[in-house]
Order: sequence, then C-alpha cells, then structure tokens
Amino acid sequence: MVLQKEPAGAVIWGYGVSGATVTVTLCQDQETIMKKVTSVKAPSSSWMVVLDPVKPGGPYEVIAQQTYGRMNFTLRVHDVLFGDVWLCSGQSNMQMTVSQIFNATSELSDTAAYQSVRILAVSLNQALQELEDLAGVDLRWSKPTSENLGHGDFKYMSAVCWLFGRYLYDTLQYPVGLIASSWAGTPIEAWSSERSLKACGVPRFIPSDFGTGPSENSVLWNAMVHPLHNMTLKGVIWYQGESNINFNRDLYNCTFPALIEDWRQTFHRGSQGQTERFFPFGFVQLSSFLSGATSSEGLPHIRWHQTADFGYVPNLRMPNTFMAVAMDLCDRNSPFGSAHPRDKQTVAYRLHLGARAVAYGEKLTFQGPLPQKMELLADRGLLNLTYSQQILVQRQDKKIFEVSCCSDQQCKWLPAPMDTFSTQTLALDITSCQDTLVAVRYAWSTWPCEYKQCPLYHPTSTLPAPPFTAFITNQIPDDLSKGQMISMHYDHILL
Repeated sequence: MVLQKEPAGAVIWGYGVSGATVTVTLCQDQETIMKKVTSVKAPSSSWMVVLDPVKPGGPYEVIAQQTYGRMNFTLRVHDVLFGDVWLCSGQSNMQMTVSQIFNATSELSDTAAYQSVRILAVSLNQALQELEDLAGVDLRWSKPTSENLGHGDFKYMSAVCWLFGRYLYDTLQYPVGLIASSWAGTPIEAWSSERSLKACGVPRFIPSDFGTGPSENSVLWNAMVHPLHNMTLKGVIWYQGESNINFNRDLYNCTFPALIEDWRQTFHRGSQGQTERFFPFGFVQLSSFLSGATSSEGLPHIRWHQTADFGYVPNLRMPNTFMAVAMDLCDRNSPFGSAHPRDKQTVAYRLHLGARAVAYGEKLTFQGPLPQKMELLADRGLLNLTYSQQILVQRQDKKIFEVSCCSDQQCKWLPAPMDTFSTQTLALDITSCQDTLVAVRYAWSTWPCEYKQCPLYHPTSTLPAPPFTAFITNQIPDDLSKGQMISMHYDHILL
C-alpha cells in the first residue's frame, strides 16, 4: 500500500479486544524505524496511532501486535511505500476502467514503470448510518496490472483515477496511492452527509424512476467514504454531476461546495488533524452528451453550478479546488453511450495540471482563458472581450457566443458571431440585437463543439476556455456611443 508521506503523519487504525495493548512498528530491512503503543478503546473496540512523518519512498513493513494477558496476535503488511494518497470518487465516468478507454491495449500494458503507484477499489455498498469500516473492497491494495486496471466494464480500476496518478507520478517521481470509491448513476445527494444536505435545504424526496445507482440521501457517504475518514490523504478528485441534470439541479451550486467542505472537515478530524483542513479537491466539469430525452438546458447549468456559479475555480466559495474542463472531449460513437466519452487521458492530464498548480504549488497554467472585461461599442455593433490570458482562436464560430437581448421585459438569446481577434481580445458581432444588451454567454449548450474543436483555447497548453455567463448592463450609462468599459460581472443567478 501507500501511506501519506511527510509533512503529515500517516494514521494507522484497526480493531481488537477492548483493553488490549497494540504496538505498531515500522521496519525497514529488519531495522525498527519507529514504534507506537496504544490500547484498544471500548466500546468501539478500535485503536489508532499516528506515525511520525516519513520521507517518500520505501519499501517498509508495518507490524501491529496486540497483547492482552497471555494472548498475543500479530499482523504484518509488507511492501509499504510512503508518498501521496489521493481518493477518487463520483459516478460512472469515474468508474469506467482502463479497458473501456481509447488505446486500452497499450494503456493496460504500460504498467511496469508504475509499480510505485498502488491502487485500491472500494466495493459498492450503501448504508443508512455512517459506517466505521468498509463493508468490502473489490480490489485490495495492489500493484497495477492489466487485470486489475481493466476488470470488466465499470468495475475496477477507475481509469481517470489511475491516469491521474500516473501523470502525477511522472512529475513527482515518488509513490502515489489511489483509492477509487465510485458508483455509476448516482446523484451528489448519495455522496453527501446529512449535515451538508441539511445546510442546503435538500428535500428527502427521491423520484421512483431514478438512474442505475442508489439515490437516497447519504447512503454512499455512509458506506463508501465515511469508513475512510481516518486516513491521512493528500487530496480528492471527483467526477460526478450527470445524475443531477434533472434532479435537484438548482441546488448543486450549494450541494457541491457543501460536500467539499464537509469531506474536508470530516477527514481532517478523523485523521487527528493530519489530513489538511483545506486539502486540494479537483473535479471534472461535465463533458457533452447527446441529450435524447434530457433538456438541453440542463447540462450547461450543471457545469456552471459545478463552479458555484463563478465560472472558474478556485473561488471564494470553493478555495483550493481545481477543475478539468471536458466539454470538448465529446464522444459521439462511444460504445458505452455518448455520456461516457473514452478520452480519459486528456481528462486526467488536465486534472493533473490543476493538481500540480493547486496541490503542489507549481507556477503553470491549469485553466483555459476567461474574459476579464468587456467594451460595448454600440455604434459599431461590437462587444469587445478582453481575456485574462492569451487566447488561441482555433476557428471562428457563429453560434457559440450568445447575447441576451431585451425589450419590454422580454429577453431572448441571440447568436453573437465571432468577429476580429488578437492575442488577448475578441470582438463579437452584436448587430442581431436591436434592443438592450443585458448579458453574454459562451458554450452554453449540451454539445458546444466537436472533439477538441472548441473555438477558444489557451495557446500553449491546449486547455479550452470554460463556459461562462455574465451580465453586461451593470453601471452602464445611457451614452454608449463612445464605447464603455465594463468589468466582467459573473453573477450568481442563472440566465
């Protein structure tokens, strides 16, 4: 297995006979590195020790010895490494295995160089109360093999989790531990504690025709996340939201930040303060899928809500978070349905860039360009957007930008074709709006562009510009003929 390295101390815990003495020893090459002694507490029959911080590397052996009167019982765990431990959770796009993605054969054979990336997959279980121990694991702590990375569709191991860990290992060059705990077709409510749902006023109603997985409040938090809360973690990555497109969608801008806050608090407390209070939390902004029966309005709203309606992260409501934009990774011909795009490599690559910046403090670009300000040139029929970073205009699109045009309390969204552009500015043609211009939005559709063909990217990192919606009428004087500078105002209401 992999235990969390310095500066944190790894937490080791277990169960025994109440009152018994437990000695935990860390050894390397038969030499004792450290010893910790504790006793088994009643009534939980559990014990816990916090190891002193250990530098990355290994292998070590962890020995736990229980003594009670004449009884003496010893457990040994071999080949233990110290590094960074990441928990990966969510629904089916997190659950997809390496055998389901593009280039599966070569990906499955590419494990020899990554034997220091260790993997664990939690069994699918639900519970009405918070469990202290996992009901089961599908994959015990293991080294990666083609068998356990592609063990059937939506089984184990999570492709996004594995690839994220692999990219991280390439950068860090020390061990990485990956824990996958995900279940297809599940809403965020199932992964949230009762506390966080209450904070968002989530009703207890569950539609009878819900998706494939459990949907009751808190049942997966109770059975598949809470039992891990004593662990010392480096961070979490999350890929979920499809099941909330038509279910409590307008609460997601509360339920998602609340989940992050609650997981952080619980893991921090459970690990005796060893897991950072605001540990890094990364997530995938939803990709595109052919909507079929679902409303085309739903998916853009969930993408927006995933950022707590800011359009970017980290932000005030979601500190120390990072996001992989995936709306350009659509997969029309996926054998698992277009909701399950097979390019998980790019998803994981973008996630790992966010981790390198937010979790590891590297100075690098991890999110595509967003507008910083705009200038309304009404006499020329243009809206000028100035971006926070350089932009690469891959193609000029006539429909992906839209403006809200209002008259007599009636507003409608009209296309604003891309006009001229430079390294950091872009002009939109707004001549279609003869009335009052109220707002602008970008990529506000279920399927904004084809595979890696969105119009706007960051020039060097191939990161797509995220979708956004923003008001443009705030503090605008009547005389717009000379061109008026307006600060971007990403509002917390949906348009």
